[in-house]
Amino acid sequence: MSKVSSKIQVDKLSKFFNFTVVWILGIVLTLFVGVISIEGSLSSTVDGITAKTTKVAVSNFIPVVGKILGDAVDTVIGCSNILKNAVGIIGVIVIIGICILPIIKLAILMGLYYLAGAICQPIADEKIVKLLEQMGGTFKMLLAIMCSVSTMLIVGTTLVIKITNSGLMYN
Repeated sequence: MSKVSSKIQVDKLSKFFNFTVVWILGIVLTLFVGVISIEGSLSSTVDGITAKTTKVAVSNFIPVVGKILGDAVDTVIGCSNILKNAVGIIGVIVIIGICILPIIKLAILMGLYYLAGAICQPIADEKIVKLLEQMGGTFKMLLAIMCSVSTMLIVGTTLVIKITNSGLMYN
């Protein structure tokens, strides 16, 4: 609005919002990585202990065929791990496919606004050029937010896959 009207000035307010969004995005990403790291290490230990306890319980508490069933539990856990990995990898590929299209659209829009500002500079009013550059900056911020959220989604998905895999190491 400040670029079009000389009476209404909101440059400082928009800079404040931009600064706030950058800091909030940084804090959220830091907290996400920290919580996911702690959750991943704790969950994998609990999953491994649970799998081992199930195997020992089946082996010891079922008479005659307990040892065979205990080995069968181990085989079932291994097979479910292979199936889960295949589904997980396909899931991550699908998530990347879903996220990449909006990222490409935002990058193209950002580039177009900056290009329009560069092309209009020799022939248009300076207010219009600044407006186009500011719109490009807005799309740059949206692109950063979209990339951050997409990365968190992919990291969260792959960590869920890793948590259940590393739990089987304790068998």
